[in-house]
Amino acid sequence: MHAKGMVYLVGAGPGDTGLLTLRGAELLRRADVVVYDALVNPDLLTLAPASAEIIYGGKRGGNHVIPQAELNQLLIQKARAGQTVVRLKGGDPYVFGRGGEEAEQLAEAGIGFEVVPGVSSFVAVPNYAGVPLTHRGFCSRLTLITGHEDPSKEAATIDWEQVAKTPGTKVIMMGTDRIGDIARMLIEHGMLASTPAAMVRWGTTARQKSVEGTLATIRQVAENEKIGPPTVAVIGDVVKLRNKLNWYEQRPLFGQRIVVTRAREQAPALAQPLRDLGAEVIEIPTIRIDRPTNPQDVVDALLSLNSYDWLVFTSPNGVTKFFEYFFKQFHDMRDLGGARIAAVGPATANKLKQLHLQVDLMPDEAVAASLAEAFAEYESIENLKICLLRAEVANPELPKALEALGAIVDDVACYRTTPESEDRAGVAARLLETGAEWVTFTSGSTVEHFHTRFNLPALIAKFPGMKLASIGPETSKAVLALGLQPALEAKEHTMEGLVAGLLAARQVPRVG
Repeated sequence: MHAKGMVYLVGAGPGDTGLLTLRGAELLRRADVVVYDALVNPDLLTLAPASAEIIYGGKRGGNHVIPQAELNQLLIQKARAGQTVVRLKGGDPYVFGRGGEEAEQLAEAGIGFEVVPGVSSFVAVPNYAGVPLTHRGFCSRLTLITGHEDPSKEAATIDWEQVAKTPGTKVIMMGTDRIGDIARMLIEHGMLASTPAAMVRWGTTARQKSVEGTLATIRQVAENEKIGPPTVAVIGDVVKLRNKLNWYEQRPLFGQRIVVTRAREQAPALAQPLRDLGAEVIEIPTIRIDRPTNPQDVVDALLSLNSYDWLVFTSPNGVTKFFEYFFKQFHDMRDLGGARIAAVGPATANKLKQLHLQVDLMPDEAVAASLAEAFAEYESIENLKICLLRAEVANPELPKALEALGAIVDDVACYRTTPESEDRAGVAARLLETGAEWVTFTSGSTVEHFHTRFNLPALIAKFPGMKLASIGPETSKAVLALGLQPALEAKEHTMEGLVAGLLAARQVPRVG
């Protein structure tokens, strides 16, 4: 018989994944079951174990995928089976989130539960729109209102006369469709029609859109700008500070949707800097780094290390995987022997430097032909033994060019790239529905596997404004092979160079 499980009612915050609490992240990482709502950022689901059951339990436009009563029973059933259940709710579970009702049902059923507070949208969204809810120069009181209720109905539970008379900031949640009626009611009960008002849609996400006006104009402004749900509205003099304090929407890549195609464990090195600059990052890993088909080749190379004059690395992945094998075999870096080390480009060189290894040779351009030319200029490699450590499927030009210079080359596969198709958060469907401004590629294999999954030329045809960004010449070759042209190739063939290129492209003035 299973011991009783636990249900954790976790606030996911309003959209920005960085606003999830440490406790919430910890619980997601050990969840057996995750039941999430519509306004939860699906990127948070990647924190859950691969074995976790993911259940969508949200609602849109009043339509519940799972009726609330059934959802309550689902939580109870999963917990009684001994599972750890994370009920992931947008914002805070107890702020207009029905978390209290779910907790009541769990308590009545004798199920253990814990409530993990989340950052509520009523606090975070105005912040990200440049509106402080309180300010000594304007107000020190805050009124929080749900906009679901029709303010004109006779049995209204909100005392609009009292709300209008109460000084300070007023925050209205879920009031998109009724903002005009709410504004009219407040004016009728004594508020000045010129009182500043703002509405923010999809707050704290890269899709955030903010508009401002007054009580007299906010409805028309919202209609003109096509502001639909979900929104948070702020009414009060603090809205006047928006132009000065609007930090979030001023970030240089704000409003840019950028696809990152790197392997899942490597994606943060590119995704996080882009997010910090304001981009909406869609992580769609297209490759997975696996063991080579014949790992014995790496083992044989390790046993022959003292016989090599040069070790040549062509990617950070090659460095990582080779040294994983190396440290299983040896415990001292001195066992690497006396071979000198060459790296094809700065990203690979940086990975080697992290291991405190000196890079003896690196070409100016991260391409195979340039590395062979660099060798030719550096010294004669005739009869020198070179161990080329790289992917299982790789460009054949480099070993041929080295052999043409007289070198004896062992081409050793340290890893192989295989397609990654897992999509628990539904981001692939999101891309096919909305497109993106940029798709970034960091290797030829990311291009090839992305194309296999999405048909890249067809995707570009569907979204003509979508542009391709390449980290360097070798990656660009794979794009060109599909009959496409990268709009951007990083000048420095690193993640930092790719980010710099995207920033530069954003800052180019548009014609027309």
